Amino acid sequence: MYVYRQLSERAVAATPAGIAAEFGITPAAARDALRALHDAHLVVLDPGGEQIVMAHPWAAVPLGFVVASSTQKWWGGCAWDSFAIPMLAGESCLIATHCRGCGEPIALDAGPGEWSGPTNSQIVAHLPVPVLRMWDDVVATCDSQRLFCHEGHLADWLARTGTGRGAVLDLDQLWRLATGWYAGRLTAGYRRRTPAEAAEFFASISLTGEFWRTQ
Repeated sequence: MYVYRQLSERAVAATPAGIAAEFGITPAAARDALRALHDAHLVVLDPGGEQIVMAHPWAAVPLGFVVASSTQKWWGGCAWDSFAIPMLAGESCLIATHCRGCGEPIALDAGPGEWSGPTNSQIVAHLPVPVLRMWDDVVATCDSQRLFCHEGHLADWLARTGTGRGAVLDLDQLWRLATGWYAGRLTAGYRRRTPAEAAEFFASISLTGEFWRTQ
């Protein structure tokens, strides 16, 4: 919880030295604790196993999204992650990024409750990597989950880059995915869903099919 709180409240990534001081343990024990979180897919460490790169939905490095509240600014890990941050912050936020197809800026206001952004927007999110493969290279997966001005820009970009078409979500679907997936992230006792629980959640918001298969 300390790791998530540091990012949520201060927009900084916890370090082995900071964890050691906070909990009265050695830096070596703090590094071991971070590596255990990494192995459990609760944080993502750099190749050296020392620094936090991501503690979903927050990122400690720029990955294409900035989320800003009235008092704080964060890097979002991807489209999926960024749409969860207003809910966890408990206030309206501005989500800023660029269309991956044309490069034009995209800025959306999102509140902490029900989706409060535009309901007639043509903006779509593209998730190219299926759920079962997302953790093969999770940083690359997050970097690939982007917004497009509309389906036409997505189609052009897919053709231009040779990228396969993955899951395409409208803003309301993306909001329901993000806020439901990360609900409870900052509460004591939070744990990752099992594959069966993840599949049940996806199905509950009408995300089914091979892309969303969890096992």
